[in-house]
Amino acid sequence: MRFSIYARMVTLLWGLSVISGCNTVSTPKNLVENNSPEAKQIATETASNIMDITVSIMPQKYFVEKIGGKNVKVNVMIPPGVDLHNYEPKPQQLQSLNDAQAYITTGIAFETAWIDRIKAANQKMLIIDSTQGIERIPMVEHHHEGEENHQAEETLDPHIWLSPKLVKIQAQNIYDGLVKIDPKRQVEYQSNLNQFITEIDQLDQQITQKLATVKNRKFIVFHPAWGYFAKDYNLEQESIEVGGQEPSAAELANLISEAKQENIKIILAQPEFNPSSAETIAKEIGGEVIFVSDLEANWSDNLLQVSDLLSQTLNP
Repeated sequence: MRFSIYARMVTLLWGLSVISGCNTVSTPKNLVENNSPEAKQIATETASNIMDITVSIMPQKYFVEKIGGKNVKVNVMIPPGVDLHNYEPKPQQLQSLNDAQAYITTGIAFETAWIDRIKAANQKMLIIDSTQGIERIPMVEHHHEGEENHQAEETLDPHIWLSPKLVKIQAQNIYDGLVKIDPKRQVEYQSNLNQFITEIDQLDQQITQKLATVKNRKFIVFHPAWGYFAKDYNLEQESIEVGGQEPSAAELANLISEAKQENIKIILAQPEFNPSSAETIAKEIGGEVIFVSDLEANWSDNLLQVSDLLSQTLNP
């Protein structure tokens, strides 16, 4: 009887040791497999297959990610809330271009001033011009008192990303550049591009519908960023300043008179600019200054919100 109990205890203990032994062996084996040279190589290859792309402004990041998807890492040179016309990149930003495979330009003044140093930071980096095939419109500047030349000065408007129609061209240029760097994923990028173009067309239709019944087609902005948007949707943009120059007292009075005549009650201003002139006009017309940005990260949502704002405020 005692022998039988003893034998059963030995059998039980032996079984537990086998189970414990199996667990002890299997855990290190799993750890070895997860940290094997093959696993490390796969992780390295996955990371190296992600394209390092640099752009100037946040809307471009939106475009590149729509087309490149999970295969791109996008760095933005100009952070939100900063005047892109006078921005100077930090040394570490130029240094980070050593790892970039492409820089995508959009034709803003920052790029004109810094493109030589951007190229010098990485001579192997592909420069993709997203403006190729786009005809830019003139941006008329105010005449300032005391100037001998009474003709309006003109510069080309760089804010092409605010036109859905022109973004379709930019998207094609970005696609062409990504395929040049990574031809193996051409089919994937083509599919992403097609989907993005469909989304842009739907956005364009939504904005058109929102603004179709607007009676007063003119709106006042502090900085003339919305010229292409206005052209797309049969609106007229009147700016307070252009080229960084504030209006004279006489010009300010003319703008106030025009706003009253057109029954304009809002002034659009950008967060990175001093709104004092816009606030002066708003006070005189019994209106308000509303801040909108042309550099929002979510490009499509931003255009929808601006179109909602205009459709609500441009009807007297």
